[in-house]
Amino acid sequence: MNELVHSAIRESKPAVLRGPHEGVPLLSVLRKDVALSGPAWLPLSLVLGAVSAVAYADHFVASISLVYLYLLPIVLGAIFLREEISYSLIVVCVLFHDYYSPRGINPRLRIFHNLSAMLCFALVVYVILRYMEQREALARTIQQQSDDLLKDVDLAAQVQRLFLPQGKPAIAGLEIAGMMLPARGVGGDYYDYIPIDAHTTQIVIADVAGKGVPAALLMSATAAAMRLEANLDRSMLEQVERLNTRIHSVSGGERYVTLLVAEIDAQKRTLRYVNCGHNPALLFRAKTGTLSLLNSSCPPIGLFPEEICELAAEGLMAGDLFVFYTDGVTEAENRLAEEFGMQRLSATVRSGSSLSAEDLMSNIYNAAADFCGDKFGDDVTLLVVKCNFAGSTTVSS
Repeated sequence: MNELVHSAIRESKPAVLRGPHEGVPLLSVLRKDVALSGPAWLPLSLVLGAVSAVAYADHFVASISLVYLYLLPIVLGAIFLREEISYSLIVVCVLFHDYYSPRGINPRLRIFHNLSAMLCFALVVYVILRYMEQREALARTIQQQSDDLLKDVDLAAQVQRLFLPQGKPAIAGLEIAGMMLPARGVGGDYYDYIPIDAHTTQIVIADVAGKGVPAALLMSATAAAMRLEANLDRSMLEQVERLNTRIHSVSGGERYVTLLVAEIDAQKRTLRYVNCGHNPALLFRAKTGTLSLLNSSCPPIGLFPEEICELAAEGLMAGDLFVFYTDGVTEAENRLAEEFGMQRLSATVRSGSSLSAEDLMSNIYNAAADFCGDKFGDDVTLLVVKCNFAGSTTVSS
């Protein structure tokens, strides 16, 4: 939008006030910030109108001096016009007042009166101009700080994207698709799929409490720790315990992370998972058409000094699929403050169960976006895993 506005300003021709002999560009008499902020004729009309009104009153009231009324056009001139024009306006106003003053006044007294008025007007203009300069300097400083902050946030968003998976694990029998859309450029959501061996992958989805840069920093620490733990050949319960210790040591329980870690073995056709306070993932059974939930079994990460969790397991068949998500999906609200909710999510998963993982993920996102009018109040993360095993034999853990 700003680029369109700036482009329009650059391409537009300056308005011109036509005199009897030559054109005088309106923009040349206005302050730069005033000239770019609206119609050029409006501030100039206010100044000229004020001069005319005061001069008209000065012409008809001869019993008292109305020189103080000229402060109105002079103040307007100092606000809207360039510095040299503002000081020139003082001379114009004093000449108008001198012209309409009674002729019987002593010439020396008239000169003293006019010089005194001019000096007072100049002081007023000087004070206003210095104030305007300070305001413009403050505005430039704020704008520079805002631009620097936007650059920092953009850099943080680029760094954050480095923690997201760059490719999909090539594991026969598994089809995986994932996405993360932050609400504020950077966010507190995180997902990953980490290959364990040729037929096993670890699925991770997490949501840091809060939004913005603080949540993004804790998310980055969580992502780095999960990658490190996954490469140390530890069980998921040990991963969760060590991650909880690290997060709690830096947050003191004031910030926490909901986390769901799952390992899918395409050879044994099993799912083992730990849900630490995260939204329950959906498991769709292709054979029966039923949906079950991978519920939480322990508190979020970092909330307490110790994390005692339970490991759960499920057997898998061809066509089964999982949908992992964060609360930005289910808590998306429409104009009536209604949430998208589990019921609508489950219905979307059922209706799209025959689709590919990528298409089902897109369907879920589009359904939530249409529901809330593309105005998500929180980070949105989705991860879909579909089992494309050759055959339907189930192997329990």
